[in-house]
Amino acid sequence: MNEEFKQRLEQLENRVALLERNLDLIAAGQRRSSLRSLWRRPPMWTFEQYPPRLLNLNAFKPVPAIPANAPRIAMVTPSYNHAQFLGATIDSIVSQAYPNLYYHVQDGASIDGTLELLKSRGDSIGWKSEPDTGQSNAINLGFAGVECEIMAYLNSDDMLLPGTLAYVADYFTEHPDVDIVYGHRVFVDREGLEVGRAVLPRHDGKALQFADYIPQETMFWRKRVWDRIGPIDENFHYAMDWDFIMRAQAAGFKFVRLPRFLACFRIHDAQKTAATYSVGVREMGILRRRVLGFEPTQMQIRRAIAPYLAQQLAYHYGYKWGVLRY
Repeated sequence: MNEEFKQRLEQLENRVALLERNLDLIAAGQRRSSLRSLWRRPPMWTFEQYPPRLLNLNAFKPVPAIPANAPRIAMVTPSYNHAQFLGATIDSIVSQAYPNLYYHVQDGASIDGTLELLKSRGDSIGWKSEPDTGQSNAINLGFAGVECEIMAYLNSDDMLLPGTLAYVADYFTEHPDVDIVYGHRVFVDREGLEVGRAVLPRHDGKALQFADYIPQETMFWRKRVWDRIGPIDENFHYAMDWDFIMRAQAAGFKFVRLPRFLACFRIHDAQKTAATYSVGVREMGILRRRVLGFEPTQMQIRRAIAPYLAQQLAYHYGYKWGVLRY
């Protein structure tokens, strides 16, 4: 082997070593970037986690038996021009065959075929279609004068999972000291295909003062909460659920996160959550100032909810890897 060949071979080996080092640095940077991304956007707020797939209802816990002397549950669906999704929302509630259910759709005089859809349901549901001043007003109108023990509202693009009403009723029956419950959620796209899941840690009242992590579509409460703190505040058009939650927490009511997937949250372009986010930022600022006495910076919010987010990551991967089962 001549000297020139040895030099070229050594240069080539050096280049390979340098390339391997650069690849290692890139990989390390990507890992750090991935971790930073997870921290900035935790799984519970990351809607599209994997390619769309069929929602396999058999993958969840079996439907529990409906308790004897089932408590009366009142559910309201506020609706406006969501005919393409409303049928699935209604079916997800009616198909539970819960025997002591009051279910009412309060529609804001939609013009997209919603009225025809509601008429086609006959006497299987209660409904009214009339102008309102927004979602909060529609919810209050739907609950007006209702006698019940348990309450909840489900938006016209979301869905309950099978067995939710029986499970919630049984839990409230067995735990008379608990006032408000919520659970894990599934993310679905506009076609109803599953794109993600959110597994939540146990309830954290301190973190809740800085960020609303409770999936509204999974939340149920006793009527005594409504009777004491009042209805949905119609001054809020985005953060009305967080306002209701914070008033309930301030009044001393007990929250519990249930160990079960309860509902599906639909992601689509016309979604109010996305369309009115600027309104939401303003309303969330109002709530933080009211609860905390000041408006925290984003850094202060992140620091305050960091322990909860760390737990959520642990729950997410514990569920993903089969350590936790729901």
